[in-house]
Amino acid sequence: MKSYYIYIVLTRTNTAISKIIHSIKKDQYTHASISLDKELNHMYSFGRRWTYNPFVGRFRKENIYGGVYKLCNTLPGAVIELPVSKQQYEKAQELIEHFNANSHLYKYNYRGLVDSLMNREYYSSDRFLCSEFVYYIIKECGIAEFNIPRNLVRPQNLLSIDGNVIYEGDLKVFKQQVDLKFANFHLSSI
Repeated sequence: MKSYYIYIVLTRTNTAISKIIHSIKKDQYTHASISLDKELNHMYSFGRRWTYNPFVGRFRKENIYGGVYKLCNTLPGAVIELPVSKQQYEKAQELIEHFNANSHLYKYNYRGLVDSLMNREYYSSDRFLCSEFVYYIIKECGIAEFNIPRNLVRPQNLLSIDGNVIYEGDLKVFKQQVDLKFANFHLSSI
């Protein structure tokens, strides 16, 4: 019987916004993404549309070697593996595909970020923070419920989900190790 997993990826970049959030909230991680594959080839979140412009944010597919991540020599982070049912996995896949196909309708929740830093609730149906998006996906799939307004869910909160932290450290090293294992596996099968 096939096992299904969803991966939550937590990071802290060296951007000014990440540093501000870290200094105010004292959180170890300031960004969250979700992936449906252990290799983290397909990570999704809300963040900057353009690498060097923090003022325009949207739903985006992320790459550890690109975007804001490419500006970091090291990328402190954690990967949480969540065992899920086939139905939960398919629901997450469906939701992510919806966001991807309709990305022009969704924006980064800048007001929600300010309100989050002040512990105030703010709701918008078409605006998300990174951790708000990850939480939305896992909540809609019936994986976790925090019983707090979704804009108040911080990346740090996602560590409390019942899952396995399969890696903690420099995510660039993790990705290189995963890519190397994948390449070696394909070479040995030739």
